[in-house]
Amino acid sequence: MSDEIKNEQECTHDCSTCGANCSSRESNPADFRAPMNKFSNIKRVIGIVSGKGGVGKSFVTSMLASIMQKRGRKTAVLDADITGPSIPKAFGVKGPAYADDDGVVPAVTASGIRLMSVNLLMDQEDMPVVWRGPVIAGTVKQFWSDVIWGDVDYMFVDMPPGTGDVPLTVFQSLPLDGIVIVTSPQDLVSMIVGKAVNMAKMMNIPILGIVENYSYLTCGHCGEKLSVFGESHIEEVASKYETRVLAKLPIVPAAAGLVDKGMVEEVSMPELDEMIETIENQMALA
Repeated sequence: MSDEIKNEQECTHDCSTCGANCSSRESNPADFRAPMNKFSNIKRVIGIVSGKGGVGKSFVTSMLASIMQKRGRKTAVLDADITGPSIPKAFGVKGPAYADDDGVVPAVTASGIRLMSVNLLMDQEDMPVVWRGPVIAGTVKQFWSDVIWGDVDYMFVDMPPGTGDVPLTVFQSLPLDGIVIVTSPQDLVSMIVGKAVNMAKMMNIPILGIVENYSYLTCGHCGEKLSVFGESHIEEVASKYETRVLAKLPIVPAAAGLVDKGMVEEVSMPELDEMIETIENQMALA
């Protein structure tokens, strides 16, 4: 059997890990992935996405990182929402970040989560980021390549809403192991989720499932679950797009208060426990 035929039969179609010259390499699209910083060892990368803003995507990102860190995993958050960064405030972390000859050193939260956000590079956290798309996309890649992340079991990438430049850059440049789609119980939910699902499928990114935020409010007097934003149809939406519902999160005013104070790591959200188990099982870290 010729070496070329043998290589073709054993091919994984991942040209980034193979040096053989074969027809698969010739037909494989260009690899746009940015190089990882040489002092980083990141095992799993999960993107948190949404079709529109205002659904609590950054809150879900922060909670997943916090819970995973409490479970003994080394966790990091890359804030790719360059024009609307909120991760540092949720964790009560301020800049400026600093750099040495090896790269940029990430901020570290009270529980040890490493994070990087454009807000950590600004003189004032309320200064707007008035940059064009290519500059924003380049910044996201630099957060991956220039930041000294060290050993990380799970990195959560807080992505901006929609399907524009930055989500495309993350999908192409970072080695995503999967995405979580965050949404809310509103009439437009099916179309919005559909856009995120279809973009992920176009880019061959695995979809771990959907989180419905603001799903209900529990009455403090009688315990009844009130559908503040309308009745949920997330199960039907998940079925339509052949994915799963990972969690349905309630509206918890006390949690919002802790986030505003930069204490997201103090928030308890047991509704996410099963989702964390699902992610751990699906990622199967050694």
